[in-house]
Amino acid sequence: MTMDVLVQLKKLSKSFDSKKSFAVNNIDLDIYKGEFITILGPSGCGKTTTLRLIAGFEMADGGEVFIDGENVTKRPPHERPVNTVFQNYALFPHMNVYDNIAFGLNMKRVPKNIIKEKVMEMLKMVQLEGYENRMPDKLSGGQKQRVAIARAIINNPKVLLLDEPLSALDLKLRKQMQIELKHLQRKLGITFVFVTHDQEEALTMSDRIVVMSDGILEQIGTPDEIYERPKTKFVADFIGETNLLEGEVIKINENETLLQLNDEGDKIRVNDQDLKLGEKIFVAIRPERVKIKKNPEEGDVYLKARLKERIYTGASLRTVVNLSDGSEITVTEPVNDNFDFSDGVQNVFVTWNSKNSVIMKG
Repeated sequence: MTMDVLVQLKKLSKSFDSKKSFAVNNIDLDIYKGEFITILGPSGCGKTTTLRLIAGFEMADGGEVFIDGENVTKRPPHERPVNTVFQNYALFPHMNVYDNIAFGLNMKRVPKNIIKEKVMEMLKMVQLEGYENRMPDKLSGGQKQRVAIARAIINNPKVLLLDEPLSALDLKLRKQMQIELKHLQRKLGITFVFVTHDQEEALTMSDRIVVMSDGILEQIGTPDEIYERPKTKFVADFIGETNLLEGEVIKINENETLLQLNDEGDKIRVNDQDLKLGEKIFVAIRPERVKIKKNPEEGDVYLKARLKERIYTGASLRTVVNLSDGSEITVTEPVNDNFDFSDGVQNVFVTWNSKNSVIMKG
């Protein structure tokens, strides 16, 4: 993947009401040539609006859109070097697979022999050889999605925009298509801008993830950066499952920084940060980073806790414990690594390495 910028959003804003409640609020974003970038967030966060602003289906109230160095902010969709794959695929029901894929080239009056060559190439690429005469209503969801992608990429767009194209598929097919779509993107070398609300999907497929909330960009980074080092409470809570603790800095020296979590006296060590005495901060710790012990281990971060519930999920065991003030911590561990609770043990310790604590200021 090169690091040349292909799409630039500069101070981009869009509102749909007179009160200026922004669906997209003054965002800046660089998208690189050849990357698979995912815009991730809950419903109503502005991710699909951002995609539509890039495509030209919505006109910005403020800011600019550049594609390959050209300002396309005022250009209609057909004058932008992008194609879009929609959530419902938007195939023409009266056309067979061949004609659906060939549609864009037919509109450009490309010679029929060249169209045939390109359509057959696309069918091979999306693994649908022999399906050219099928009608859309005779295709599975995964096959319809492949036809929609083939129709979009046959015109060789600089950017392919995908608006939750996997959401209608069942779980098993969805996971399969995630892998196939990523392989296809790598083979084509086209920039993919993918929109989803599914965190696992974003982590699986993306080179970078853009997390959005209420029209703003919360964080941009690789899947590893987004998951392991969230910069805001929203990102920490939205991406996967996390334990979010709030406390006050009560001790700072060269050896440790100590945080008091509650009035019951629960305290934890945190890695030395740019903190001040009395400062209130948040600590995020992933459930899989936490362990349950019968006894505290010297040097670890540990807290007294009481077992609340255990949930067997097959490969792992999800355990919820209560701290002394009633707040909860969730622990996810491989089943074979858990000690036996059958002896009636209820009072335990939860422990983790302080280097796995992510510090966020309020």
